[in-house]
Amino acid sequence: MSNARAAVWRAPVLLALCVVFFDQLTKHWAVTGLGADRVIDVFWTLRWNLAFNSGMAFSRGQGFGPVIAVVATLVIVWLLVTLRTESSKLSTFGMGLVIGGAAGNLVDRAFRNEAWLRGSVVDFIDFQWFPIFNIADICINVGAGSLILNSVLSARRAKTLEAAEFEEARGAAAAADAKNATESVTAEEIPEP
Repeated sequence: MSNARAAVWRAPVLLALCVVFFDQLTKHWAVTGLGADRVIDVFWTLRWNLAFNSGMAFSRGQGFGPVIAVVATLVIVWLLVTLRTESSKLSTFGMGLVIGGAAGNLVDRAFRNEAWLRGSVVDFIDFQWFPIFNIADICINVGAGSLILNSVLSARRAKTLEAAEFEEARGAAAAADAKNATESVTAEEIPEP
């Protein structure tokens, strides 16, 4: 693997590994430090409250853990493959967060129960007016937002570049027309012998 190709993979993969590490560290703390008899009020409505989710976001799709795990694996692989074509820092950042968040929740599904891929995702961040979530969920959402923002900004840059190229081509055509007109006038002014 060339240095340029390795550099493209290095930043998002390192970011993803950091996300998985921090996510699993906080989930371990939640599993060992929280429970039905222990909820920690932080401030306002925020509290640390242990919950397990065998479904997908917002506790939808309960019991579809294996399917969700397979889809998450496919998304991770697809994002890793598309890293070769990404060049912006914002898209690299977004992909690293999404890959890390998906992998963090996939680790829970794979290893938090006796049966392979039948585990539940550990959630513990509870605002009491919003579904309970975790660090991986935050990273997935921030990463997805970064990818969407990058897409919008890339489209604007492409449109601006296209407009600039059009103006440049129009200016070049006008200059060529002016040059041709000058040469035509000059040719008419030269008397024939």
